[in-house]
Amino acid sequence: MASQNTDKPNILFILSDDQGAWAMGCAGNGELSTPNLDRLAETGINFQNFFCASPVCSPARASILTGEIPSQHGVQDFLRKGNSKFINTDGTEITYMEGRTSYIEQLSENGYNCGLSGKWHLGNARLPQFGFEYWNVHASGGGPYYKPPMIENGELYRPAEYVTDIITDNALSFLEKQIDSDSPFSLNVHYTAPHAPWTRENHPQEKFDAFYNESRLESTPDLPIHPHQLDKEAGAATIGSDQEGRKTALSGYFTAIEEMDRNIGRIIDWLEENDLRDNTLVIFTADNGMNMGHHGIWGKGNGTYPPNMYDTAVKIPTLVSRPGHVPQNVDCTELLSQYDFSPTLLDYVGLEQKNTHNLPGRSFVNLLEGRDFGSDKPVYVLDEYGPTRMIRTHKWKYVHRYQFGDNELYDLENDPDEEINLFGSDAHQEIKEKLLEQLESWYDKYTDPSVDGRKNSIMGRGQIGMIKDSDKPFADDVVYFNQS
Repeated sequence: MASQNTDKPNILFILSDDQGAWAMGCAGNGELSTPNLDRLAETGINFQNFFCASPVCSPARASILTGEIPSQHGVQDFLRKGNSKFINTDGTEITYMEGRTSYIEQLSENGYNCGLSGKWHLGNARLPQFGFEYWNVHASGGGPYYKPPMIENGELYRPAEYVTDIITDNALSFLEKQIDSDSPFSLNVHYTAPHAPWTRENHPQEKFDAFYNESRLESTPDLPIHPHQLDKEAGAATIGSDQEGRKTALSGYFTAIEEMDRNIGRIIDWLEENDLRDNTLVIFTADNGMNMGHHGIWGKGNGTYPPNMYDTAVKIPTLVSRPGHVPQNVDCTELLSQYDFSPTLLDYVGLEQKNTHNLPGRSFVNLLEGRDFGSDKPVYVLDEYGPTRMIRTHKWKYVHRYQFGDNELYDLENDPDEEINLFGSDAHQEIKEKLLEQLESWYDKYTDPSVDGRKNSIMGRGQIGMIKDSDKPFADDVVYFNQS
């Protein structure tokens, strides 16, 4: 049994990869069995309007850790170069986070034992960063589920097992060392699931075959491919352009989620068996959402060019649980964003954020304690992917494109699936102007002009260098699916 002696709560932050808010049993998806995510929802709060800061992995992950938006921290696309010298398709190391600070560092400075198991994908994966003392990470940002490239103590290793099991095993190894500690822990478990690849050989065959052969796969729409869908290398490894592709993609995607759920159950069980569940704030969320046929798109924001900002791409599952402390079995519809995590987690453990200069986030600790949000309650959230930006209220969504592509306006109360673009409607001129004014005022307040995403030609094909140090920091090899 545990003998941890601390009056500070532990933090367990679980992050999935490319998981739409729709892709959980507790979100009403009857095709997915996610008993452990459901367990977190039943013993905590299910945040139903939580949004990413950018609908692609690396920028979103940087925003979670720093509290900054992409047009502040300078990571504005998935990092295609600079992750690891061990990966043939990369071969370089760029410390994109150099000079940035994170809430993890502040926890570490205040006595927390901090660990990261799993996906980093923020550059130079050999180098422990941001105050993480335990560092056992994926060398890249994705790849095969078996024999994944992992880094520990600066060295590459390729274990034969399923990557989701490996990340969990490493997380449990860290936790075992906390049992006799007088210090609280903060553990980040960053799965690569359910990111592609979704092919049969990448997942446990029995479960994959059960989805492929027995499931009707009706929880996602079966639509013609979107005309702006990018070729498979950009947005998704498998595109459901025919029934075989659709069945393969969904079978792999759903299998990856259920296997991740099983592993999350292993960690929750460990906390309960060691009497640490009630003193551990458990957060489950995703880096970005995912279109799996929604709107005819296979991929996240960069499944299309120009990037899409549909709710299926920008809304993320978020569950927070701590029995006896956080309200249980509650659905919350407040508008929240990843840039709110940093101030909230520090506030929750009684710390004031050091790097408060020009940060957009607001603490939502009141919600975790069963109270009203308070005077800082957000009335909109914002999202960016380079020169594409979005502002969203409960009723309206406005997408503004500064370079290529059309603007969009949706009445979410009457058109929740975002099928009718009202931007061209003269009757909605006033709301368009108001939302654009709010969007630009907000970004003008928080943007670092030297890394302003509006000015960069970001096409969803990956970041290959630091914005300030490279003549061409973003790849531009765009190929549409209908051209390939």
